[in-house]
Amino acid sequence: MKIIEVKNLTKIYNGKKKTIAVNNISFEVEKGEIIGLLGPNGAGKTTTIKCIATLIIPDSGDIFIKGKNAFKHPSFALKNISAVLEGNRNIYWRLSVRNNLEFFAGLQGLNPKKIKNKIDELIDYFNLREKEKAQARFLSRGMQQKLAVACAFVRDTEILLLDEPTLGLDVETTHELKELIKKKAKEEGKTLILSSHNMKLVEDICERVIIINKGKVVAIDSIRNLKEFFGYKDFYFEIEGKIKEEIKREFIEKFELVKFKEDEYVTEIEIELKSAEYIYDVIDMMRKNSFKLKRIEERTPDFEEIYLKIVKNG
Repeated sequence: MKIIEVKNLTKIYNGKKKTIAVNNISFEVEKGEIIGLLGPNGAGKTTTIKCIATLIIPDSGDIFIKGKNAFKHPSFALKNISAVLEGNRNIYWRLSVRNNLEFFAGLQGLNPKKIKNKIDELIDYFNLREKEKAQARFLSRGMQQKLAVACAFVRDTEILLLDEPTLGLDVETTHELKELIKKKAKEEGKTLILSSHNMKLVEDICERVIIINKGKVVAIDSIRNLKEFFGYKDFYFEIEGKIKEEIKREFIEKFELVKFKEDEYVTEIEIELKSAEYIYDVIDMMRKNSFKLKRIEERTPDFEEIYLKIVKNG
């Protein structure tokens, strides 16, 4: 079941210079999916998320939430969506941890007294018990982010939009929040759109990614498929002595993606191969030129490198 449908969405900001933030993008999200929305700064991620949350009205295009047009039925859309926006703008600074959770439950029409057990559960789940009476403004950045995510969960909506939920957090807090989000979302069958520059976070949480650049969609697929399709292997060869320039040119003509680094005693050759089978062609060339091979090293790229490759190549 398609729970979110984005159709030909376009948003233009008119200032001193016209900026096309989102340029005719379309995608769908199935119920229960955890999707990564990726792209460089200025790609249009936050604008897209704010449009889905009906915080921004697009210039053209439509968004459907559970089959209903979000802009024609904004109350219905908001009833089904919770958002955590970048910059700690999702909590009230002068309210305590507990009061924030009670307030956001109330916005959803939930009686805080009747869901006291759920609020207690979230306070414990996000490790906020020691600070439950503290005002949000006195919490650490990590606790503020955990409270913001907890406030999204207390509304108990089917859809959660998380825009850079771990921005500015240290490694330990990032890992903790990641595990909390992943476990909680899967336990409750939430549909989640996550925007982040943290590719390790995306790879650990998301099943599928939508990559946008300059307002346009450049890739939509599972992380596994993207790894297979854009995957390659880097091989490092350490050769004794220097290599003649004409032999370097021969390598570049045959393999294209070749880098050389040398000193008086050793030459390092880095070759990017689409398939590991091509290593035999490299070895044959080295044998033909009587290279004295000292070391071979193989490295498979991670998802961050593949993401950068997709964005760079458009």
